[in-house]
Amino acid sequence: MNAPVSIPPEVRARLKSLRLRTRMTPAGQGLGQHASRSRGAGLEFAQYRAYEPGDEPRSIDWKLYARSDRFFVRDATRDSPLALWVLLDTSASMSQADQARPDWSKFDAGRALALALAELALQQGDAFGLVTLGGGIDGVPAGSGPRHRDRFRLALDRLACGGSLPEEPALRSLWERIAPASLVVVLSDFFDETPVALAERLAAARREVLTIQLLAADERDFPFTGGHLFRDPEGSAERRVDAEAAREYFLEEFADARAQLTRRLTTAGVRHVEYLLDTALDTPLQTLFGPRGRGG
Repeated sequence: MNAPVSIPPEVRARLKSLRLRTRMTPAGQGLGQHASRSRGAGLEFAQYRAYEPGDEPRSIDWKLYARSDRFFVRDATRDSPLALWVLLDTSASMSQADQARPDWSKFDAGRALALALAELALQQGDAFGLVTLGGGIDGVPAGSGPRHRDRFRLALDRLACGGSLPEEPALRSLWERIAPASLVVVLSDFFDETPVALAERLAAARREVLTIQLLAADERDFPFTGGHLFRDPEGSAERRVDAEAAREYFLEEFADARAQLTRRLTTAGVRHVEYLLDTALDTPLQTLFGPRGRGG
């Protein structure tokens, strides 16, 4: 049973400064800037919500506090055409964790990043949906609002990691589910051809695609010593190697594979970033949606 997915308080506070953006206009013609829903004076009142660390004190409704003895803030929004889709790889290879932190796997990080992306869409008033890829295709239809966020989070809590990625024919339903001009974020370790080809095809079909590659720190550093047994999580293959003798070769090959993936996705018009399991959860989100990453 998975632990309930959550976002650390310090990460949640930093999400307040991020904004989802798309380079496509609502009609999907050319480059533009997403007219996002955002909070601010002069906008239409949308809802009250509980105060969270990182909210500005001036956004607190003090009259409501006087009546309820609880802090609430007012959300105000403007119309927006953006629909966010999070595509999460749940295949067996995502179960990998680091020796130093065996309770934090790629799968755990992927679920937390998916929830963080939903929170970004929620704070802008945008629609968001979930597609899970592993032993088939499942997910949550696109919707908006706090109740939909709760359904999204419940679906993440119920996910299991295992199996292999679906074959191409099973992916065809995504072309109807994900409309043109949608913003698509693919979360995967990209050790399989399927999510790479899927990102390329979605980008070619006028969906704006961003990819976040989830990698273990052990893959970056190869800290193993002595005779070490490696197992393929999606098959029965095993290989025992002398770790010290294999380190240099592995690191060179792994760096080359990452560089090739970046070039391939960039050529397809996909923005690609990495997330290492020993870094802050919002690191890739800051790169993609922070002040320096917007519209790039």
